Amino acid sequence: MLLYNVTVIIEDAAAEEWLQWMQEIHIPEVMATGKFVSNRLLKVLDSPNEGVTYCIQYVAENLTEYDDYQLNYAPTLQADLQSKFENRHVAFRTLMEFVG
Repeated sequence: MLLYNVTVIIEDAAAEEWLQWMQEIHIPEVMATGKFVSNRLLKVLDSPNEGVTYCIQYVAENLTEYDDYQLNYAPTLQADLQSKFENRHVAFRTLMEFVG
């Protein structure tokens, strides 16, 4: 099992709009790809950054599913995020493997 983590730092002024968009549109679109078996949305409480920091975590069963998502779905979905919240957020992505 793999954990695909997307960390987003969003400007305070856009945080509420971003959170609603993520919960109602973006996360359901990612899950509709069928490449992930579960997801969760977390708010970082002790972030040293300005703005609000969130982590969105998606669980993939294997590297094949993750790679297919990255190739066929991620570019469009990431472009939607970039377009809607341009210059109001920073995002970085990490792929991790469960070891225990």
